[in-house]
Amino acid sequence: ERMKPYKADSVLLKDGKFTTTGLTMKEPGFLRCVVTATIDGKQYRNLTTSGYEVEKIQPTVKMPDDFNGFWNKTKTELSKLPIDAKFIPLPEKSSAATNVYHVNFQGYGASRIYGILCVPKKPGKYPAVLQVPGAGIRPYGPDLELADQGVIVLTVGIHGIPVTMDVSVYNDLSTGSLKGYFFNNMDDKDKYFYKRVYANCVRANDFIFSLPEFDGQTLAVNGGSQGGALSIVTASLDSRVKYLAALYPALSDLTGYSKGRAGGWPHMMSETNSAYSSNPNVVTALAYYDVVNFAKGINIEGYYTWGFNDETCPPTSFYSAYNVISAPKQTSVFHDTGHWTYPEQRAKMIKWLLSKIKK
Repeated sequence: ERMKPYKADSVLLKDGKFTTTGLTMKEPGFLRCVVTATIDGKQYRNLTTSGYEVEKIQPTVKMPDDFNGFWNKTKTELSKLPIDAKFIPLPEKSSAATNVYHVNFQGYGASRIYGILCVPKKPGKYPAVLQVPGAGIRPYGPDLELADQGVIVLTVGIHGIPVTMDVSVYNDLSTGSLKGYFFNNMDDKDKYFYKRVYANCVRANDFIFSLPEFDGQTLAVNGGSQGGALSIVTASLDSRVKYLAALYPALSDLTGYSKGRAGGWPHMMSETNSAYSSNPNVVTALAYYDVVNFAKGINIEGYYTWGFNDETCPPTSFYSAYNVISAPKQTSVFHDTGHWTYPEQRAKMIKWLLSKIKK
């Protein structure tokens, strides 16, 4: 996983077949075989990954002594801010069963949080799901597949900008002022980009609890990649969350590279980012944001799904977080998937979520 190969070879196939010499691992982890073939001038690539005692993989990151104090102080600062919510109806995006709104409300450090809110039209009290986003800068739409089944769904962005603009705006930001946002100020735990993001996930729950249609107790959080990380973080920081569903969580065991194995996305501690990995201030600050340290505080039921062929969020990194969770947990492994999901995989996750919040 993202490390220099144990063995590299090339061969001219005469009968279309090639068998490698046997390799194995002597410690828990993953061993990956990547094959690139050129046939009739066109190049093809595929890979397969085997896991070895994956349930024994342990994290490398250490938890700061004041970890809980740091985040409790942040939440206290957040609680003093008014929500100041604003709603813009989006009838063109609504369905027969669901009203859709573009919403924004006050976040940490006087920032604004923007998102898409789905609320069932039929009067009543409903459970809610907070959907936290994967990495990138883009617009968001309503999750009517979930909302139309009688669920409040809030899908938030993390960049403090409206989520309904033309896609060209987000493309410009991706190559401009927000390029590499996940590296911003990561040598300072008080100024790192994700401090506002983590805090604002809690504030998104504050907003959900302010909705008159919410049943006041049944809240789940869900996301993949960066959103998988944010799902675990939010569930750890906010005791109001009752269930979580996370896909291949990023930001897990970032220091894995220091022990000669893959660390989590966005790989700021890898050899290619030596300016960061050799900076002790970065190592110290990132421990306050590593998903592993939040996973240790999970005390609610969770659903986790991923594949072994993930080249973006290496499975060693997310198993480092998963293995320290002591709360009830269910894993659905689609072994051949990479940093993507099958429709059937998402359907299983949604079915699990609904089975918990729609009792």
